[in-house]
Amino acid sequence: MTPIPLFPDREFAAFLFDMDGTVLSSIAAAERVWGRWARRHGLDVEAFLPTMHGKRAVDTIRRLNLPGVDVEAEADWITRAEIEDVGDVHAIEGAAAFLQALPPGRWTIVTSSPLPLARRRLEAAGLTAPQRMVTAQDITRGKPAPDGFLLAAERLGVPPQECLVFEDAPAGIEAAEAAGAAVVVVTATHTNPAETRHPTVRGYQGLSTKVTPANRLQLLSAG
Repeated sequence: MTPIPLFPDREFAAFLFDMDGTVLSSIAAAERVWGRWARRHGLDVEAFLPTMHGKRAVDTIRRLNLPGVDVEAEADWITRAEIEDVGDVHAIEGAAAFLQALPPGRWTIVTSSPLPLARRRLEAAGLTAPQRMVTAQDITRGKPAPDGFLLAAERLGVPPQECLVFEDAPAGIEAAEAAGAAVVVVTATHTNPAETRHPTVRGYQGLSTKVTPANRLQLLSAG
């Protein structure tokens, strides 16, 4: 079957990828750590866990307004615990080959994780860290603010409106939209159908990239 463009009328200057849930799965590890933290603070773990995905730890903790809590210290505890717990972190199906086939300097990762955790999880998943990766420490406003994607586009030397963002979480999708980028939603770690106006892909199997004569990137799907 001849691959067809997933965005028939669009070619892109660069691809920007979220990390957790988009190129690798860290849900089990993250929820173990956050679950321990939530129980220690008397939270309803089952209700809390769905709210922490896709955001910086410091933003998640600050939003709770817990009395007497040092937000920065608690976020540091979360980061250290997550760095230690990577036993079942693994790449999304087909992600390694897809990323390796992209032209160097035409893609990067924009993650809500701090740099040490991002490197640790990418290593655990067998993925190579890209050039000019944007992490939680590079910005003052995390997702759903667009700052991370805007900075990534700037570092790659391209307009954000000419980027395609690969995301899985509502906060990241909102951030990409606010940056003016196109979005494709990766549903590999979703347990329910994605409610989105954007194209969706289960993983990276069957996806490929074509560099057009204009030196632009086109995302192709085998259907």
